[in-house]
Amino acid sequence: MKKDFFSKYTVISIISVTLFFVIWYVLTAKMMIVPAYVMPDPLKVFGALLRKFTVKTPDGATLGSHIAASLQVALMGFGFGTGLGVPLGILMAWYKTVDRVARPIFDFLRPIPPIAWIPVMILWLGIGTEARAAVIFMSAFIPNVINSYTGIQQTSQVHIWVGRTFGASDFELLTRVAIPSALPNIFTGMRLSLGTSWVSLVSAEMLASTRGLGYMIQIGRQFSRTDLVLAGMIAIGILGGLLAVILEKVENRIVKGRQGYGK
Repeated sequence: MKKDFFSKYTVISIISVTLFFVIWYVLTAKMMIVPAYVMPDPLKVFGALLRKFTVKTPDGATLGSHIAASLQVALMGFGFGTGLGVPLGILMAWYKTVDRVARPIFDFLRPIPPIAWIPVMILWLGIGTEARAAVIFMSAFIPNVINSYTGIQQTSQVHIWVGRTFGASDFELLTRVAIPSALPNIFTGMRLSLGTSWVSLVSAEMLASTRGLGYMIQIGRQFSRTDLVLAGMIAIGILGGLLAVILEKVENRIVKGRQGYGK
């Protein structure tokens, strides 16, 4: 039953994506509602996407080089943001002392948009990989802290009471009861931070980079290459989707008994 539902959902998704590109093609290549330099048809965009794997003009690098540069920065910042954000959120939710110490600083940082850190990181770290990774770190850090904190806070008091009844220590309750029950929330935070990481990455690469998908899009805009801009956007969407699928597979392996959408 679940497999049949998944198959139907997959077919519907394929049909909707195909319909989107068909409408795009008809409106641009056949009806020509907008000029080609403003909105090229999908065949031209995908042609530009494929050619960019071997052609370095006008931005000085192939698409593979841009993808490698963006992935390096995104995974570096996301890894550090998750590696520090998740433990901090757990500790803040479980230990009141940590919460009282860290919350004022966290509440000050939380409203600041990630892209607002770009000028600061350029001044501190230059325009290299470290500056862009630091921006990604800030965009990934906040959602991980919030969702980890929420997950621990929602731990069933009945489960904690049962654990204490059987003599479990505070640390055992945290590691064997609270954290396992908070895993769905923790992975939700990781998915959110992954999405915001890509948004911040493109913004950072547009302003402070000489390589990456955001830089490619920026150069395409400067040369009025709408096909190149759209090709970069499609590459970002595909990579973001693949990373989200990988993260979902990891979640399904770790979070036992989880009932997810479409499963």
